[in-house]
Amino acid sequence: MRRFQYTTYVLAASLLMGAAWMALADDNKGKKNKRETVLYVWAGDQARAAPDFLAVINFDEDSEHYGEVIKTVPIPPPGNVGNEPHHCHLSADKKILGCGGLLSLLQGQNGIFFFDVSVAADPKFLFAASAPLSSITDDFLPLDEGGFLITQMGSASGGAPGRVAEFDKNLQLVKEWPDNPPTDGFNPHGISARPELNLMVTSDFINPVTTLNVFPGDPELRGAIRVWDLKNRTILRTITIPTAIGTMDVKLIPGDPLGRGYTAGMFDGFVYLLDTATGTATTVFDCETIVPHIDVPVRGGMTQILAMPKSGDRLLFASFQAGQVGMLDVTDREHPVQSGIVNLGVDTGPHDMALTDDDKRLVVSDYFLNEDNFGKIHFEGDHKVHVIKVSKHKLELDKRFNLDFNTAFATGPARPHGIEMK
Repeated sequence: MRRFQYTTYVLAASLLMGAAWMALADDNKGKKNKRETVLYVWAGDQARAAPDFLAVINFDEDSEHYGEVIKTVPIPPPGNVGNEPHHCHLSADKKILGCGGLLSLLQGQNGIFFFDVSVAADPKFLFAASAPLSSITDDFLPLDEGGFLITQMGSASGGAPGRVAEFDKNLQLVKEWPDNPPTDGFNPHGISARPELNLMVTSDFINPVTTLNVFPGDPELRGAIRVWDLKNRTILRTITIPTAIGTMDVKLIPGDPLGRGYTAGMFDGFVYLLDTATGTATTVFDCETIVPHIDVPVRGGMTQILAMPKSGDRLLFASFQAGQVGMLDVTDREHPVQSGIVNLGVDTGPHDMALTDDDKRLVVSDYFLNEDNFGKIHFEGDHKVHVIKVSKHKLELDKRFNLDFNTAFATGPARPHGIEMK
């Protein structure tokens, strides 16, 4: 009897251990399968003749077709040409992709586009939308409950003030924030949030209408960060940075107990540490000191979009004019040091960037904005998309990934901008 009980016990224990191992294996398999295998690039036809489109790219490193185009999803008419595709972002549940059309207003078209990406490699266009008080769609912040907060750089006519438009989980417009926008040049571009601190920040960059030829004089650049009460969608304070000519992007530092963040001046070459509680900014890094130094007309190489891993210990940046993608070690918040660099070459034009969920791959697109013969901005880049491998102290170009939007599509050269992975 005892032997039978013992045997039964051993068998039961073995079955439990086996089940545990199987569960662990399934869990690990699930984690492995969560690695992104599809890359989305939101792009426009260079000639502004063919429809704007979402390019679907094989992003599976284990595939022999890594870096190849799977398909394209053109925007159907009306309003499907000349939107100037800009940034894009996945919803919190990764089922919806929101994309922006920077210049849709010029054509009298909707500028906010939604795709169903439930089936990762087979996106379906849903619909386009707009907001009555604002335009010049830029960046998307996914909300945990579904939907997005979307920075609208311009007013309904493309000037100031802009707004932050909120779309709910059903992709319906809730409201444009704030109720009473600042009158001192509110043109939000970058956006970042830490819901656990009830904190959001946006960066004012440029008055969009002043970039057009019909507007006399130079474009009006901004240098300010707005600190928001996230839940109430109200601006608490403004961090004015007069020396930061063109604060294109802003990133809150993950896990920082003081709720600090970073921004950079596109035309002054400095990185600034932001104290959101006191409303102050401190210069902490000079992009002119980047090694190797690339001598270009714009000081610091024209620092644009930023990215931060979840560890909060590094700041990645794209220098459009210098053709560099760099990484700073920001463990010491007030004294960042260069820890990685990839040199793509002058005039390559790295601009938009996005990290994979595991923070090990950085995707970069080489195109900013070219307003052709109707505007003053002509930052073309070379239309390539790169993958950069990211480690603690090093950046390394993934030479297996070769994607050139000049030659990848039958419709002709295209301009790649927004990036997302699933």
